[in-house]
Amino acid sequence: MVGGLPTQVQRRLRFSGVPLRLLIPNVVTLVALCAGLTAIRFTVEGLLQWAVMAIAAAAVLDGLDGRIARALKGTSRFGAELDSLADFIDFGVAPAIILYFSGLKQLGGLGWLVCLVFAIACALRLARFNVMLDDPDAPAWTKGFFVGMPAPAGAVVGLLPVYISVLGAAPSSGVGDGWAGLEAAYVLGVALLMASRVPHFSGKSIGRVPREYVAAALIGVVAALLSIAYFPLQALVALAAFYLGSIPFAIRRFKQLEAGQRREAAPSSA
Repeated sequence: MVGGLPTQVQRRLRFSGVPLRLLIPNVVTLVALCAGLTAIRFTVEGLLQWAVMAIAAAAVLDGLDGRIARALKGTSRFGAELDSLADFIDFGVAPAIILYFSGLKQLGGLGWLVCLVFAIACALRLARFNVMLDDPDAPAWTKGFFVGMPAPAGAVVGLLPVYISVLGAAPSSGVGDGWAGLEAAYVLGVALLMASRVPHFSGKSIGRVPREYVAAALIGVVAALLSIAYFPLQALVALAAFYLGSIPFAIRRFKQLEAGQRREAAPSSA
């Protein structure tokens, strides 16, 4: 007997193996974390294009780790906590540093304050997401929506001014020409969307593709991959614009479903 437990039990607890299906999603999450930290390094070295590509890679990996965990039945509380911590670095801290060094630095302390607000909004968004996971009373249709802009989308969309600057489509950064001020206002708007309760479409609700649309879906995926490979920044600009354009449709659809739920509940409450 050692510490109140038999020696054999202690050895079993100490050397009990962890299933591989639990490790694989966490490894993907750690690779995503490495991509976010590498984005910070690229930013400090002035390699902004590589920095934003590292954030995009982290966003892709973030979308994969959850799907892999569900497919392998390897979800765990540890994995969820690790994912949140990695997301804060990848989509809160790293993008804020990129935004500061790419243009907001021209505003001095005000630019840094905008970056702090962005990172804080990301932290609040992730904390609220973790809390809402434990809500058993949420209607089934709400699974098709995110409450507030998700952190990966906030990073990809929030870096839109950086894409434009790297492509040379923006005026030279500076306080006088107003570009830095517009960038600050835009970043604050994205931060507000992350911290707000505005509904956004959830990619997690995408299931199987109907058989008649398989060919079109494959062509679309290949075209998207080729666009990202040959025109990465232009593809990110298009993706950010598309996502921003989808927000009004998500709000309208959410209100329609909410109104339908209220109509269904009205007779029973009468």
